[in-house]
Amino acid sequence: MSLLVHLLACAFGTGSWVAINGLWVELPLIVNELPEGWYLPSYLTVIIQLANLGPLLVTLMYKFCPGRLKAVVVIYMILSIGTVSCFLLAFFWKETTVVAGELHSTAFLIITFFLSLLDCTSSVTFLPFMMQFPAQYLTTYFIGEGLSGFIPGLVALGQGVGMIKCVNVTQGWDNMTETNTTSSQTGHYSTESQYQPANFSTEIFFFFLAGMMGLSLVAFVFLTRIPRNFERSCENLVADQVVFTASSGLDNSGKDPAGETESNELTISVNLQKQEASTLPSKAKYSGKQFAFMYFLVAWVNSLTNGVLPSVQTYSCMPYGNTVYHLSAALGSMANPVACIIAMFFPNRSLLLLGGLSLAGTGFGAYNMAMAAMSPCPLLQNSLGGGVLIVLSWIFFVGTVSYVKVMVGLILRDKSHSALVWCGVAVQMGSMVGALAMFPLINVYYLFKSGDSCNTNCSV
Repeated sequence: MSLLVHLLACAFGTGSWVAINGLWVELPLIVNELPEGWYLPSYLTVIIQLANLGPLLVTLMYKFCPGRLKAVVVIYMILSIGTVSCFLLAFFWKETTVVAGELHSTAFLIITFFLSLLDCTSSVTFLPFMMQFPAQYLTTYFIGEGLSGFIPGLVALGQGVGMIKCVNVTQGWDNMTETNTTSSQTGHYSTESQYQPANFSTEIFFFFLAGMMGLSLVAFVFLTRIPRNFERSCENLVADQVVFTASSGLDNSGKDPAGETESNELTISVNLQKQEASTLPSKAKYSGKQFAFMYFLVAWVNSLTNGVLPSVQTYSCMPYGNTVYHLSAALGSMANPVACIIAMFFPNRSLLLLGGLSLAGTGFGAYNMAMAAMSPCPLLQNSLGGGVLIVLSWIFFVGTVSYVKVMVGLILRDKSHSALVWCGVAVQMGSMVGALAMFPLINVYYLFKSGDSCNTNCSV
């Protein structure tokens, strides 16, 4: 019975952020198909921030109407609607309509908003339900949350991306276009990019996400039917969980019933009870300036991971090719849970170290931003080294700042409840400022330029 509950708790946890994490790792294939193109990630960062309306409403219900909101009913709705939404996404993600005179992928964006709303709300409903179980099952649940980012990244690696093929297109006088490399028809030649199919289609990937959501729903159904012949988990485990936003991550954030901010991307299984077991030193005393420094770190790294850098990932990676973008998105998504595991086994609360890691992460982010600003002709574009550098830069960027988020969250958790509340405020403010600041720069002022690997000439 114990093993079965562990498996159910893990499967239940994977449903928390799997939909949004899956969308982010699938972007290398999606951006070539939808009319938003390279602008699409900047739309997603804003949509995810707007989706925080869900956890806000749930938190207000917990605060002002205690006992009126049934967590079990909300979870059933989240997992059921999430499964159906992923299923519908497989059929309608390419559907477009004209909005304000421009073609937009309205179906994809609307469904993405609801998936974001559901995933954000899961942060404030799944954990209270799991509090009915003993502490060891919470650990398994957190592992499942981490797998919600790791598994889609792993599947995306297996999916791969199709190679780009440059073909000559002859435009004749009769305005009929045909693909031909040796045509003698009167007209002129132009070169077009044709994207070869991946190992399996985007539709199959969305069906896979629907399957994972369905598996989480089935696990939840069985969890609700397990006899409650054990003691509830310790109350302080709510404060022990420090989960932050990223997307991914893209990170998405909400607040739990106690007010702590939680997120999508990370679902940090680091705060687990294992760290209570003497792996960390006794509580240290921090001055007001040190706390201000920690809040600044939280706001800064979340602005980078939840708004600024995800918005320009296409511009920093696509000039090197679809494969480079694909690896950056998939491996970057997998770097987050890996960093959380490292933080669990090798915790370090030194503010000097955390500041140094934040500086290093900012350096990697600055390199990513610089390559995006130079798009469509970044450094070392036509060399293997350039692609390797940008992939490694994204992996180390996500990894270093994820470690910082975990450790700062643990420090503030041990301080007080109000310290975690202000930590949540810092996460939200940083994420919102980052996302809202980048959207007009990309979509209004067009400071970042897209390119076409078959037609862009970057020769000096």
